[in-house]
Amino acid sequence: MSRSHQNAKSMKSECAEYSTLSRRGFLGSAAAAAAGTLLLPKTAFAGGSGGSRPTLVGIFLRGAIDGLSTVVPYGDSALYTARPDLAVPAPGSADGALNLDGFFGLNPNAAALLTPFQANRLAFIHACGSTDPSRSHFDAMRSMETGTPENPGANEPSGWLARHLQSVTPLGSGSLRGIALDDLLPRVLALAPDTLPIPDPSTFAFPGNAATADSRRQAIENAYRETIAPLAPAAASSLSTIDLMENVDFAGYAPSNGAVYPASPFGNVMRNTAILIKEGIGLEVAHYDYGGWDHHDDQGPLNGTLADMLMDLSAGLEAFYLDMQGMEDKYVLYAKSEFGRRVAQNGSLGTDHGSGGIMMVMGNRVQGGQVLGNWPTLDPAQLDNGDLRIETDYRDVLAEVLSVGLGGTDLGHVFAGHTPAPVGAVI
Repeated sequence: MSRSHQNAKSMKSECAEYSTLSRRGFLGSAAAAAAGTLLLPKTAFAGGSGGSRPTLVGIFLRGAIDGLSTVVPYGDSALYTARPDLAVPAPGSADGALNLDGFFGLNPNAAALLTPFQANRLAFIHACGSTDPSRSHFDAMRSMETGTPENPGANEPSGWLARHLQSVTPLGSGSLRGIALDDLLPRVLALAPDTLPIPDPSTFAFPGNAATADSRRQAIENAYRETIAPLAPAAASSLSTIDLMENVDFAGYAPSNGAVYPASPFGNVMRNTAILIKEGIGLEVAHYDYGGWDHHDDQGPLNGTLADMLMDLSAGLEAFYLDMQGMEDKYVLYAKSEFGRRVAQNGSLGTDHGSGGIMMVMGNRVQGGQVLGNWPTLDPAQLDNGDLRIETDYRDVLAEVLSVGLGGTDLGHVFAGHTPAPVGAVI
């Protein structure tokens, strides 16, 4: 499915705010802050070994995935009262959820996630999210990406993922420490050192006629060498990264262990991420924005828009897991949204902006095969103004990923003022 077709299918059910963000590019809001990353020193690629720290693979499910339709709390009868037309049936029913632990079940369209889940390499964290009470996509994304939910209006210039890279020693000697597999750097990577937005690394090459490439490149190098930061280091970093990508055989890559990536933008992203990790170039962060999860109308958790997107997401994650078997210590992956959905269905067979949602964590040190977090119940008396109450702060999950899964990061710098509570997702 092409990205434009994928977006066209989901756009019909998005709210006006998210549609506006999607069309004009919510990434652009971080452009000014991200430009500061060009001021940081760059180093030329010299074939680094990749070191011993795993690559952090981040997936932002923008628009707010419906956690109650993805990891279904079928053991809570209030779900079926709140969603008489939308709730995924319990296991054993037609189109029923796939049992996970006797209380939670997996949407049948996400069946591919059972592969890493049953191998104890994938965990779900439910009733999880940001303490920022905003239900605005823009505001919630901003506070989540900067890691400042207690002060969402703060003009924090850097993203929490950028601050992680600032706080750890670079791996290898490459110029590419982080990559956003998109057109622009997202806010979470604003001010990240040695980080570039590259939508498709396999096509990241010097443009124009090959016959004149050398002379044109020399002219560019000479011109930018004489200028000042941020232009000079940005040009040098971009050119060295082009050289790096040209030495990677993307076209001839054969996935391992029978992995089959879906023929979709997300499938291509996960395939390219696996290739770059296996190349051992010292890549520390790979980030991707997977948008289109804002389903106010005709949500279709079993046969519709959400079902199709869950199938694509799950197939891409399963393929990555299989492709990286035997190399699980080389990565830690997380996926999250800016917030969850309302518990009750709306009048358009969709769900509106809510609070508690889900996170996914996958990798070698992940305590998988379980759904983590306290369950607050869907009893109307226990809801947060009609929403699933947040029991786990998303920063607590990320803190474990960073400090235990990766090691060496300065959590006080990454999430200043926040004291993480143990989750047990990564030990």
